[in-house]
Amino acid sequence: MKKVLHITKNILVWLVVALAVGMMIFTVVSVNTFDRNDRSLFGYKAFIVKSDSMSKTDFNAGDLIFTKEVDPATLKAGDIISYQSTNTENYGEVVTHKIRELTKDAEGNPGFITYGTTTDTDDENIVTYSFVLGKYQTKLPGVGKFFQFLKTTPGYIVCIFLPFLLLILVQGFNSIRLFRQYKQEQLAEIEAQREQERAELAAERQKLEEQQAESQKMMAELLKLKNELSGGNSPVAEEQPTEEDPIR
Repeated sequence: MKKVLHITKNILVWLVVALAVGMMIFTVVSVNTFDRNDRSLFGYKAFIVKSDSMSKTDFNAGDLIFTKEVDPATLKAGDIISYQSTNTENYGEVVTHKIRELTKDAEGNPGFITYGTTTDTDDENIVTYSFVLGKYQTKLPGVGKFFQFLKTTPGYIVCIFLPFLLLILVQGFNSIRLFRQYKQEQLAEIEAQREQERAELAAERQKLEEQQAESQKMMAELLKLKNELSGGNSPVAEEQPTEEDPIR
């Protein structure tokens, strides 16, 4: 069970890491790519739809759409294009509308009359070739809303800050746990070393006691031997003649 919990925890941690890193990469890429007229990847540009002017037929506000750079001369009525607006109400913004018909402006430059399918109203100005950014290819529904949320403070906190904070907390708890485990192992090692030293001291003490007992035993045997030798020589001494007791 502990092994399963450990594996599950590691999987969750790595998922949080992958999520946080993915959000960070997505944020960096999106900031430097989405809604940038001067940025493209393999000829494709990405834009976030900001109105429902085409929601009746193709895409809604909040969708992420992709357009491909094409030769404006190849475009025809019915194609959907992204262009930089010169209209009074949204000058400079990127608009993605459908081509109603091909035409020319007052100076004779070729261009397009565009409109939004929701209102079916023509745009104010003719879109000449120089303002065309690309031809609509496909969409990712709702992804634009997520990107817009990600650029807000709550989005940053929820999608980037909190995952990294959770990761930091998890790693902090792991570091504390590993430090405590290391200290316990150190204490256990020190205690084992002390036990070994005590055992060695006890063995040395026992050895000294045995040597002392052996020495005492040897001393006792020497004393006994000495006493025996002393006792064995006394009768011989008594039988030796003296001057006061001459031999008869």
